[in-house]
Amino acid sequence: MFIPIRDDNALKSIDFQYVTLWLIALNIAMYVFQASGVDPTVIASFAVVPSELAQVDVSGGAAPIAGDAWAIPERATLLTYMFFHADIFHLVGNMLFLWVFGDNVEDAMGHVRFLVFYLACGVFAGLFHSWILPTSEMALIGASGAVAGVIAAYLMLHPRISVWVLAFKFVPIRISAALALGLWILMQLVMVALPQTGPIAWWAHIGGLIAGAVLIVFLRKPGVPLFDRRASVV
Repeated sequence: MFIPIRDDNALKSIDFQYVTLWLIALNIAMYVFQASGVDPTVIASFAVVPSELAQVDVSGGAAPIAGDAWAIPERATLLTYMFFHADIFHLVGNMLFLWVFGDNVEDAMGHVRFLVFYLACGVFAGLFHSWILPTSEMALIGASGAVAGVIAAYLMLHPRISVWVLAFKFVPIRISAALALGLWILMQLVMVALPQTGPIAWWAHIGGLIAGAVLIVFLRKPGVPLFDRRASVV
């Protein structure tokens, strides 16, 4: 898998990716809050738990495994879950993808619509994960679903743009966004076809990808083309 470093894709209609930066800052702030010694049951209060969201009792009336410490409405967790992460690697991976690809998606939409887009992708990712696994008691946290939406939007906007990535974690190479992101998407599709045994919520990634691919069509600014039809790529 490739690790993105940067892309050769200058901003065209905004001066700076303020929303992308603030989203990254908020995610980092929430992780600092987590790492400060907060009781894990507090963090679980902000997570999406499919069985609770769907109001499915799979424990015979016992308390949910997540063990919420705070009474956060389950529907509200569809927003809050995406700002917490399991560990530093989870956080850094998501924020790196958001930093490299989020600016051009924000550029294509404008600040306000990009914020709506990002949150909507995250919400749909949580809903899709819960729809596929309605009896799951595993707490879902992380920005991966929202970031997957950004990846889908970028791929539909700029598949021919060059992206610098690290291959094998160490070797810098320059490849097309279609190859870098297409392989990432392919891995998500392969993983959902395998037995689900690990902690990664692959179905949330798929939900985010679906939302991003659909929403970019309607939320991009008038005149912004899809698939680099007007792009000059080197």
